[in-house]
Amino acid sequence: MNVFELEQMATQVRRDVIRMVHAAKSGHPGGSLGCADFMTALFFNILNCTPENIDEKGTGQDMFFLSNGHISPVLYSVMARRGYFPVNELATFRFLGTRLQGHPSPKYKLPGIRVATGSLGQGISVAIGAALSKKNNQDTNLVYVLCGDGELQEGQNWEAILFAAANKIDNLILIVDYNKKQIDGPIENVCNLGDVNAKFKTFDWEVIEMQGNVMEDVLKQMNEAKKLTNHTKPVVILMHTEMGMGVDFMMGTHKWHGSPPNDEQTQNALNQLPETIGDF
Repeated sequence: MNVFELEQMATQVRRDVIRMVHAAKSGHPGGSLGCADFMTALFFNILNCTPENIDEKGTGQDMFFLSNGHISPVLYSVMARRGYFPVNELATFRFLGTRLQGHPSPKYKLPGIRVATGSLGQGISVAIGAALSKKNNQDTNLVYVLCGDGELQEGQNWEAILFAAANKIDNLILIVDYNKKQIDGPIENVCNLGDVNAKFKTFDWEVIEMQGNVMEDVLKQMNEAKKLTNHTKPVVILMHTEMGMGVDFMMGTHKWHGSPPNDEQTQNALNQLPETIGDF
């Protein structure tokens, strides 16, 4: 896909997110909307993996882990739009017993979901294990993992980050959704992370900063990150996004981290997100 096509798809993904969360009357629209551009670029242009060759063990293909599993709406949307499962299944989001639960789970055998995520702070460790396995098996593909910035308040992450550098896990790209907001408010008011760029450099990682809501920059910096792999250091991208991106009343606040819109708010949001590919 070219940039325009990716932007059109990202707009449709945002519509999907709003409609899914509204229908379920629960879910996390804020971070999902903020990550829509990145997730669209990842699944349609970056990942060396297709619905046709998806393998549970990830052998011979790139792997992706969503550590901040609460933004499952955006993951399910891009996966469905990419062809991993039928688009009309998005209508079952968070319904009891369906494959599209509030947090991704391998229990339901959804292609590409290899581990349950959403217990924050664990995804980086899992991704490092997968990357180490690839290195041990001479698999030259990459492992990607997305986590939230508030998630970095979990101590387990920094043990994992130290381990990855010490063991030269250089087939790993970590993307931090750096929107500076979490469910209880601004990061700086909850537990300030300080200079995240400097912290990762101190832990001996390669660091890239990216404008996560500008498709051209997402593609540029993701490709730059790929060039830095296999040079002895793990790579992290600090992805600057706006929580609630694309819907004016959801932007600039943490309120929509985990709150579904009502009927009127949903219509307002959809009016700002024109249907581009076709609703489910």
